[in-house]
Amino acid sequence: MHMKKLGSTGLFVSELCLGTMTFGGSGDIWSKIGDLGQADADRFVARSLDAGINFFDTADVYSNGLSEQITGQALKNSGVARHEFVLATKAYGGMGKGANAGGSSRSHLIEACQASLKRLQLDHIDLYQLHGFDPATPIEETLRALDTLVQHGHVRYVGVSNWAAWQIAKALGISERLGLARFESLQAYYTIAGRDLEREIAPLLRSEAVGLMVWSPLAGGFLSGKHARGDKPAEGSRRAGFSFPPVDETRAFDCIDAMRPLAERRGVSVAQIALAWLLHRRVVTSVIIGARRIEQLEDNIAATEIDLTEEELDALDRVSALPSEYPHWMMERQVVRATQLAEVRAARPTAR
Repeated sequence: MHMKKLGSTGLFVSELCLGTMTFGGSGDIWSKIGDLGQADADRFVARSLDAGINFFDTADVYSNGLSEQITGQALKNSGVARHEFVLATKAYGGMGKGANAGGSSRSHLIEACQASLKRLQLDHIDLYQLHGFDPATPIEETLRALDTLVQHGHVRYVGVSNWAAWQIAKALGISERLGLARFESLQAYYTIAGRDLEREIAPLLRSEAVGLMVWSPLAGGFLSGKHARGDKPAEGSRRAGFSFPPVDETRAFDCIDAMRPLAERRGVSVAQIALAWLLHRRVVTSVIIGARRIEQLEDNIAATEIDLTEEELDALDRVSALPSEYPHWMMERQVVRATQLAEVRAARPTAR
């Protein structure tokens, strides 16, 4: 299990992160995603730690707080020392009735952090993330609230999830100007069948040394390779009960068709190839894996042992490539032109 630095920090996290959205099952949506109880959660956490995973991600809205409660108890039951694991959680979603029960205001974030710490049975959160963008709250107010949590020792680092590139860039600029704790990570959707992040967000993350945590790396189970074109999701499967995130099925099946021979040659699952492709992307810090069965967890963990060749990666990149959009096709044209001019100049004899 490789360890990678989180953003510009000195904190190292495992290349796989155990997501605990399947813990709890409280509520209509969450019950469709997973309903693992404490005993199963204890097994999942223990197996993850045994495999070298030191990174765990949850959120206050998952099962209305029950996921945090189960996750915290599972880590406590594991007996692992506090410094040996990195715990990430998120706030933003509504956790009660009333206009101030959600969002990214100072009032809500400080209250939400205190509630998460109590459910998790911890004295600090390693990575505290905004679960979404709040258009009603000034970014400066949000950043000052997060910085307060860092200064008080309740939070070590802060991150964001599901923000646009311009929003992240603006927040980083404000943090630098005011000397506040900055976003060290983005948690975002990214798969071989959904590479939209590469247009604007990935270049920003590389430029500003912001880490990337990938959620739903198998597109909500679509990339498991267990159903064929035209088939409905199998009864009892994740996508049968909760078809999310949205997927371009034509492109996704093209990717599955390209991954299947690679999987068969190695005797592994299509899902493992999809995860391995992500683990080979330089912009990725950690891939969040979630499972409803221990066999799924084992399958995901085994993906870290797959080494794809340059030729295989190139083939997968071609079949999953995004259609070119402006201004990228213009930039690519200008880069080609500049390269051609440079080659011409280099070929000219030096004047005496």
